[in-house]
Amino acid sequence: MGENIIIKDGSGQIEEKKSVFIANIKAVHNEEEAIKYIAEMKKKYWDAKHNCMAYIVGDLKRFSDDGEPSGTAGKPILDVLDGRNITNAVVVVTRYFGGVLLGTGGLVRAYQGATIEGLKNCVIAKKCAGITAIVKTDYTGLGKIQYAAGSEQVSIMNIEYLDNVTIKIVCEEEKYNVFINKVTEMTAGKADISDVEKVMFYKSENGIEIL
Repeated sequence: MGENIIIKDGSGQIEEKKSVFIANIKAVHNEEEAIKYIAEMKKKYWDAKHNCMAYIVGDLKRFSDDGEPSGTAGKPILDVLDGRNITNAVVVVTRYFGGVLLGTGGLVRAYQGATIEGLKNCVIAKKCAGITAIVKTDYTGLGKIQYAAGSEQVSIMNIEYLDNVTIKIVCEEEKYNVFINKVTEMTAGKADISDVEKVMFYKSENGIEIL
């Protein structure tokens, strides 16, 4: 399973028995950026009872309960990031106490719930091992290749219209052979495949970025 990164930061808020939990989530490149962001959030929400956090940067994982009972805040936040294979991200969940005790189970659910709500408002990209290639065809083959790409979740990066059509594609490594076989079959072997390269890329709802 490929790593996931955040390409657009986000926040979310939930309420649990009158306590308000606000999650702020940011992409970071190193531990220094994570620590700086945590400090910024603690300053912003200086009047809150707790500012609990977790971050993952590469192989480094850190979390803090910030005064909540041990194991009820920081680790549950971290578990959400781990469970979704998200790396290079920091989460700060701020709690404004509403006067009602939630118990350990209630706290775990609330801190995880706020984190999940915040992630809903982020844009997350998946890191994939992939292949890029150039497919050349005549104009009658274009629609067939576009259909094959759509059915096999292959992304068309660029199309050049000259005497023939030149199409640059990128896809996850395991999808490549099925796609090429389908293209060969649908065009009766008339499509020319070249410039095949292995790449790493990020895929999100915003599109694809080749690394």
